[in-house]
Amino acid sequence: MSRNNMVALILAGGRGSRLFDLTKKIAKPAVHFGGKYRIIDFALSNCANSDVDTVGIAVQYESIQLSSYVAHDQLWGLNTAGGGVYVLPPREKEGSGFDIYEGTANAIAQNLDFLDQEKPDYVLVLSGDHIYKMDYREMLQKHVESKADATIAVIEVPMKEASRFGIMNCDEEDRIVEFEEKPPVPKSNLASMGIYIFNYKTMRKYLLEDEKKENSSHDFGKDIIPAYLHDGKKLQAYRFKGYWKDVGTVDSLWEANMDLIDDESELDLFDPEWKIYTDDTMTPPATFGKKASAKKSYITQGCHVDGTVYHSVLFTGTTVSEGAEVRDTVVMNNVKIGKGARLNRCLVMDDLVIPDGMELGDKNAEKVLLVSKKVIDEAGRKQK
Repeated sequence: MSRNNMVALILAGGRGSRLFDLTKKIAKPAVHFGGKYRIIDFALSNCANSDVDTVGIAVQYESIQLSSYVAHDQLWGLNTAGGGVYVLPPREKEGSGFDIYEGTANAIAQNLDFLDQEKPDYVLVLSGDHIYKMDYREMLQKHVESKADATIAVIEVPMKEASRFGIMNCDEEDRIVEFEEKPPVPKSNLASMGIYIFNYKTMRKYLLEDEKKENSSHDFGKDIIPAYLHDGKKLQAYRFKGYWKDVGTVDSLWEANMDLIDDESELDLFDPEWKIYTDDTMTPPATFGKKASAKKSYITQGCHVDGTVYHSVLFTGTTVSEGAEVRDTVVMNNVKIGKGARLNRCLVMDDLVIPDGMELGDKNAEKVLLVSKKVIDEAGRKQK
């Protein structure tokens, strides 16, 4: 049991279809980020740094790689006596057939036996596809002090973007009085981060009641939170002030990687007081040839640069050949960029070879170009 009597459940079962080919064979939380990390490293590291020792991960879509990765709970220091990381796939139970997770609430409801075994006072519900650093102990303290039934982390977003989020409308004491799912005309700019703390006994009751409703979508935002509000339960907002980004699209994943280069970014991966832990590969340091030029970039170990790299992020094992130019681009693991190739405003998938002289991306494009093998083959045919 965690030292603060709180168990975390990370929801990591989504298909991640807006990331297209990046999630064709792996779950979204297992996608690589920031040169050497995976997206789920952030939620797991936050748990470890916040003294949350017991973590369940509800997996579903393309879960093999994610499950094998998180099984190494020692990476995050979570292999403690009485704690650990537990992979929780959908499973067949006595008296029922095999049920997939039908929504965020249903994913927790199907694992009440796991929670009953742990006997927590509080349950921390997280998403496995967000990039942020948060001390959950501070959120728990707010939850306890306010005597709330549930606490929801919120972040202020620009008012013009608020209609894209679930919006929490609060009173002067930050008690949530209304929840609006993607309202066309928002009343506030307090967006839900999809991070919740529940009193377990109350949450358990609501989840079981929700399971009996045929017309429910079994979702926290659409069903559980509105039910709490309808019944007059106390919902407290916890205002988060730091860096947070939902990396559910190619553009947002590219932006979050680019934030690592921004001198004013709050996403600091060099902070010794709040480390983000990961499976660090055994590779040599980055190396640079005689004609190499690298400015304002984030270049990971195992890379070799002979060309020009500007305002870009290079993941482990990438090679930039002589005469190649990489600008405003995120290049994932083990990519070979050929001589004279040009990349501009791209996100390049793992293990690809960019042929000599190939030009991909456009600095003026509205959307980032996701470079896959199919994109390279099509560009090759056009440039012949």
